[in-house]
Amino acid sequence: MIGKCKAIAHVSTALDYIFREGKLGYRLAFHNLCSREPKTIYEEMKVVSDYNSRCRNKFLRIEIGIAPQDEKKLPVSELMWIAHLFAKRMGLDNHQWVAVTHKDTDNRHIHIIANRISLYGEVYDTTFVSNRAARVAEEISREKGLTIAKEVKAERKHQKTKANPTREQTKQQVQQICYALLDKYKGTGITGHSMFLYELHKNGISIECMKNKQGKVYGLKISYAGQSFKASEIGREFGYRSLQKNFEGTNKEEQKKPRQTIQEPIEKKEQPDTGYQLVPKSRSYIPQASEETPQIAQAISTMADAAISAVDEVVEGLGGLITPSAHGDDYAEAAWQRRLRNQANRKKKRGRGI
Repeated sequence: MIGKCKAIAHVSTALDYIFREGKLGYRLAFHNLCSREPKTIYEEMKVVSDYNSRCRNKFLRIEIGIAPQDEKKLPVSELMWIAHLFAKRMGLDNHQWVAVTHKDTDNRHIHIIANRISLYGEVYDTTFVSNRAARVAEEISREKGLTIAKEVKAERKHQKTKANPTREQTKQQVQQICYALLDKYKGTGITGHSMFLYELHKNGISIECMKNKQGKVYGLKISYAGQSFKASEIGREFGYRSLQKNFEGTNKEEQKKPRQTIQEPIEKKEQPDTGYQLVPKSRSYIPQASEETPQIAQAISTMADAAISAVDEVVEGLGGLITPSAHGDDYAEAAWQRRLRNQANRKKKRGRGI
């Protein structure tokens, strides 16, 4: 017999699970409880657990496994006695708990859901609670003459190599082939990785990726001569992540160099923005402060005046052939002001000549 215990917070889910149709075997005990259904049991437990607001995991989930060879020795009455004795030695006399058996697996087992908050508002201490449950299960097994899980585990460990000699021989063959090919292609990059897989396939060894429900790879399975092994059984070097690192180890520096050359021109282009510019940099004109600036400005204004004067003369020559527009008055006023400026400039030039 083996015992496990853990503090949980989702007691409603746990109660629904142990009372689920198809799994439920026998209802063994209802301690300090009036209800017999999971919903009402949860409401009763919640009334007591609400007295303590600081505790987070307010319930205990206990599992007691029965060895297959002991099932015939234990009728329902003996299972009820084991549930009560186990809860008593775990110190749950003043707590609410329910015990049932499950029949969904080949090995019969008992489930106990207990309220961690006692009827007096005390919190059950869960320090090393799993070890405590294992020790209680071992004590009851010795008293009842049942199979002790610790002894079975030690016996299996001692007889593991002798259990299936064919499997062990196949495993040794796979290890020899895998380590020989790894030494041959280690540190040769992607090409070596491909050749490694090709050589394995050539020797009759197949590698499959193990995926979870989300479709993500979490490990490798190696098959050879009708036997399947986890990659970790063959060696640490053949794990899903460690196997790739064995081939990438010596090429890290070479792989970094081309990446740096590619990134350098990109980094040069990525300069801090000075703001959006309406005119492109190649066509924008930035005046520079120098001594020639007044002369350049005077030359530009003289050329502009000459061009406008030429336009005025053309307009005067055409006379009434041009129909006035909405902006005619503005153009006439601008032309008049320009003429006055030109006359003033001529007088100044004459005065300078004298």
